[in-house]
Amino acid sequence: MFSFTLAALLAASPAAAEPADFIDDVRLVFQVVTCQPGPVPPPLDAKVVEAYCRQMTPKFERFRSHWGVTAREFIALQRPAGLPGELVYPFGGGDLMMALTAFPEASVITTLSLELAGDPRRLKSLADKNALAQSLKVLNETATTTLLSNDSKSVNLSRLQRGELPGQLSMHLMGLALNDQEPVSVRFFRVEPDGALHYFTHAEIDALEREKATRLKASWKPPDFSPAFANVEVQFVPRGHPQAPRRVHRHLGANLSDEGFAAAPGLLAHLDQKGRVSAMTKAASYLLWQNAFSVMREWLLAHAVFMISDSTGVPPRYWRKAGCAVQTFGSFQKSFLGTWEGYQEELRAEFASARRLPMRFGYPDGSPEKRSHCLVVKCPAEAPAAQP
Repeated sequence: MFSFTLAALLAASPAAAEPADFIDDVRLVFQVVTCQPGPVPPPLDAKVVEAYCRQMTPKFERFRSHWGVTAREFIALQRPAGLPGELVYPFGGGDLMMALTAFPEASVITTLSLELAGDPRRLKSLADKNALAQSLKVLNETATTTLLSNDSKSVNLSRLQRGELPGQLSMHLMGLALNDQEPVSVRFFRVEPDGALHYFTHAEIDALEREKATRLKASWKPPDFSPAFANVEVQFVPRGHPQAPRRVHRHLGANLSDEGFAAAPGLLAHLDQKGRVSAMTKAASYLLWQNAFSVMREWLLAHAVFMISDSTGVPPRYWRKAGCAVQTFGSFQKSFLGTWEGYQEELRAEFASARRLPMRFGYPDGSPEKRSHCLVVKCPAEAPAAQP
């Protein structure tokens, strides 16, 4: 009788069913990892944070003055009018920086990658200055390649799944700061089999506390946080305008191989609910060239109205079969990583008459000169009939 009464009270309590919001924890992470002004609150060691910011601030400025200007202007010239408000960025671990730079008006941004978001609660009680310094050092090393070279190494991103900072979330917060945005709500969720998103309550997060999230790549060390913190939603507004309309970034920790989609069918159901979208990808290890990633490739072909990528995106032959136009910019001699020669030959022909590209976008090619390149794809507003 008692258990029934308690359950009834909990069910009747609005607070018991409300999603947990971690914005207070994340505001501190945002301040520290993006070097926002203001005193560093105890028990954090201010000198450790100051040393980190002395290293990071020039890198932030480099991004703002280079990709934050050049890439924004270049991509703005390529984007057609009337694009869908949703952006989908597969293999986009940690790269909200370029997602917002390339699509500054997107209302909903979805990034998907093997890396999980991370637990934002640890920083506020971190009195160990050595642990703080080590976590900031790993974040510095991981973010540097994205800030300066416009790509990320998966082995570095995987290191962020352990330590005192929420690794992926910290990178996303950098993306907000670099684009003059700030977080106003942060919630964590799971994807249901029908594609719906279930946002965790405090009670559900407490119940999962002793479990550890499962790594999505066998060669990586397992995450040291709960599975509740795998997927994150960040609502954000322009800096200093808390009442402005909120935009949404969601990061889903996901295996985007065909096997991964089969093991988690809710992921494809969730993506399918988006309808037509804008899309981008880069530094994606040429996975979309492979038959083992055909589900993700076919989804992009069926849903993308506009997509920008480096050579690791969907090969041009597939776009043209879908009735889309492909433009090339920059120069391509061979792939940055070892891949099938048939696609490389196709790309060499595509880039023979390419236009100038004013910045690096993702991987360079594999030539000694490390040439920059990208593909811009524009598709009909209505998806073509499915091909057998």
